[in-house]
Amino acid sequence: MCLAVPGRVLDIEERDGTRMATVDFGGVVKEVCLEYLPDLQVGEYAIVHVGFALQRLDEESAKQTLELFANLGMLQEEFGDPWELAAEASGSPWPGGSDAPQEAQQ
Repeated sequence: MCLAVPGRVLDIEERDGTRMATVDFGGVVKEVCLEYLPDLQVGEYAIVHVGFALQRLDEESAKQTLELFANLGMLQEEFGDPWELAAEASGSPWPGGSDAPQEAQQ
């Protein structure tokens, strides 16, 4: 499932003519495109979907939504490590049933 998740802008920079931000989603930090919200500033919150900030959001609403998502396990589902999620689904500590990834075994 793809969610639109609120996040707080930590910093902003321009990359190859595109305004980009580092955004904190309740402890998970990702890069986000700000082209749809060109006036968004550091410290503000926005709703982000598939790497694009789509709408400005007030801090209280953002924090309530992040708390709700965290309580429901939706942040882990949306941002969790896909290898870890596959391992959990298979009942193994690592995908493929081994005790460690191949890189760690070498």
